[in-house]
This record gives sequence, C-alpha cells and structure tokens, in this order.
Amino acid sequence: MDSQHRPSPDSEEQTTSRKQKRGISGIGWAVIGAVFFASLLAIGILPRLSQRSELQAAVKEASTLPTVNVITPRRATASTKLELTGNVVALNQTTIYARSTGYLRRWYADIGDRVRSGQLLAEIDSPDTDQQVLQAKAELVQAQANVLQTRANLAKGISDLKQARANLLIARQTWQRWQVLVKQGAVAQQEADTKYATYQANLANVEAAQNTVNSDSANIKAAQANVYASQANFQRNTVLQSYKKVTAPFAGVITARNVNTGVLISAGSGNSNSSNTNTSNTSLYTIAAYDNLNVNVSVPQSLSQSLQTGQTAQITVRELPQRVFTGKVVRTSNAIDPNTRTLLAQLEVHNSDGTLRPGMYANVKFAINRSHPPFVVPDSALVVNAGGTQVATVTKDQIVHYQKVAVGRDYGTEIEITSGLTGNESLIATPTVDDTEGLRVQRVAQTK
Repeated sequence: MDSQHRPSPDSEEQTTSRKQKRGISGIGWAVIGAVFFASLLAIGILPRLSQRSELQAAVKEASTLPTVNVITPRRATASTKLELTGNVVALNQTTIYARSTGYLRRWYADIGDRVRSGQLLAEIDSPDTDQQVLQAKAELVQAQANVLQTRANLAKGISDLKQARANLLIARQTWQRWQVLVKQGAVAQQEADTKYATYQANLANVEAAQNTVNSDSANIKAAQANVYASQANFQRNTVLQSYKKVTAPFAGVITARNVNTGVLISAGSGNSNSSNTNTSNTSLYTIAAYDNLNVNVSVPQSLSQSLQTGQTAQITVRELPQRVFTGKVVRTSNAIDPNTRTLLAQLEVHNSDGTLRPGMYANVKFAINRSHPPFVVPDSALVVNAGGTQVATVTKDQIVHYQKVAVGRDYGTEIEITSGLTGNESLIATPTVDDTEGLRVQRVAQTK
C-alpha cells in the first residue's frame, strides 16, 4: 500500500515547476497594479497642485490690491412726496381810488369789515361835479331846442320851395302864351320880354328855395350831432357824479382804509398816504376776496413734467397745525424761470370761513407719480470736483472709472441721480483721493 501512494520523481518535478510559474505571474500582476495606481494618483493630484498654485498666486496678488466697498444704485419708487413752500395770495385784491374830486363827507367801512358787492363804503362832497352836471344838462336842453328850431326852419323852407315852384309854373305858362300872341301880332314884343323876365325870376326863386331847404337839412344834422355830444357830456358828468358814492367792486374784506372824514380827495392825483389828514389822498380802501385764495408754488424743473393741471395737494400752515386744506392746481406759467429754474404753479383753495389769510407762508405737499423714477445713491458716493458731479465705479476688470451724473432731489443721506447711471454699476460707497482713475482694486459688496 505504501508503494502505491508514494509519488514518482517525475510528478514532483512537475509540481515544483507549476509553483514557480505561479510565483512569477503574481509578481507581474503586482507590478502592473502598482503602475496603474500611480497613474491614477498622477492624474488626480497634479491638476490640483496646479490649481492650488494658481489660487495661491491669485490670493497673493489680491492681498496686495486696495479693497473698496461697492454698492449698487437702487431705483426710487414711482410715487413720491414733494413738499414745497408756497405763498398765499388773494384770488381778487384791489385798491379803490377816487374818480371824483372833493372832500370826504363820510366813510362807512373800516379795516376787517366784510362787505358785499356794491355796498356803500364812503361819500364824497363834490360841488364842482354837481355844477358840471347842471351845466351839461342845460347844454343838452339847448342843443335839443336848436334841433327843434332847425326843423321848423326846414319846414318853412319846404313851404317856400313849393310856393316858388307854383309861381314858376304860372310864369312859364304866361311867357309861353305871350310868345304865341307876339307871333300873331296881338301884343308887342316888349310885353313878351317882360313875361320872360318874370319867368326867369321865378326860376331863380325856386333854386334859392331849394338851397335853403338843403341848408336847413344840413343844419338839422349838425344840431342833432350837437345833441349827441351834449348828451354824452351830460352822461359823463353824471357818471362822475355817481363816483361821489364809493362802493365795493366785489364781496370781500377791507384790508386798508387810508382816509378820514374831511380829507381832500383829488381824482387821479396818485398821492401816497400820509399821516396828515388834511392832505389829498387818492387811495381810499384796499379790499381782498377771501372766499377763494390762491397759493403760488415754485416747482423744481426736475419735477415740472410730473405736475399736471387739476392735481390736488395738501396745504398746511404753521399757525394752524390741526387744519389741513385741499388745493387744486388751476394753472401754471408753462415756462421755467431762468433765474431759479422753477415752474410757477397756482393752486386754488376754498376759504369760506376766512381761516387762511393772504400773505401767509404755507407748506404744500404733492403726491407725484413718476413714469421714470431716478436712481438713489448715498450722498457719500458723490464726488464733486473740477470735472463736475461724478461717482466712482468699479468695472468688471476691477478698474476704477469716474462717471459724470446729474443729481435731483437731496434727501439728506441719499440723493437722486437723474441721468448718468444704468443701474448695473458697482459704485464705490465712499471714494477717497487714493481711488484714482484707472486704479486696479478689489471690490467688496457692502452689507446694509
């Protein structure tokens, strides 16, 4: 049995050969695996090392650039409040002057009195005007009498003309008959010549009567014209006489009284008011209508296009803190004042209770809707120098560039930019003298 299971020498050699081959194959595969893993490490590590070096270089470069805080301009709201100072003025205000010369007999209204239209304010004693009225009336009566007399003369002239024409007819017929008798030898030629002379005389009488009628007709027209002139003069003096009674031209409040009883009033003299009551004064009263007032406001040019006729506004005065009045824009000057660059707007305010008074300063608040709202930036971002008003921007290449802008309303800490920006710029929040044009910087977004 032992001889059956003992291996032969040949089989032992084969077994040894297979073991050697297996050892050699294992080493090959180990080398191949090592090379493969080394390749993978090289592929992954080398780019990372390159990127790391580039990053380190960029960080080193960035650490040497100046850092600036940048902001982005924001768009203002479409609806904004505009508060301006206005001046309250009377819708209708006038100074009353005398048109009749004389002494002031009596005055009936004083300052602060409310008067109605046509109310009697004062009376002037003017005897000269009264006499002028009487004289003008007498001249009118005389002119009317002259018209009647001229018409009577015309009627007589027409009658004389008719008589002259009748006499001419008889004289012509008589002369014609005598011509026939002369041809027949019944009468002498001398008698026929006499009848002809009579005919010629009557013909001249007719022409004279006609001229008289024409003259009387012209005299009537002249007399009628004198009547018209006398009537106009009488009416003028009557109107001047009516100015002895000074009345209110419209309903309002008396704001000034410049005369006293007995003062001499000279129509159209234009003398200024004096403390001496014996001197002449033309200005009697000043009257203002309070029921409706106007508020004049100067609107900046930048917002003039946003203001429309019919737009309402809230009006307040410092002396009446609890009252808010509503005004409506009724008209504008439609022109920009070249001195102030503002548009004059006039608002109408109802003041039936007379609370507001002309001459007051008022605050006017508008609610304005802008179709193209401007940008808003902090006031610290603006740079004002010889180049004008500018902002410092940082380009995509991290380069400082100064951009000219136009400013609008100033809110104190912020300012409106009406032109020069698109809204995508990066603005240096607080530029300094070191931030020069073309400087390369590192921008950092500023947190609010």
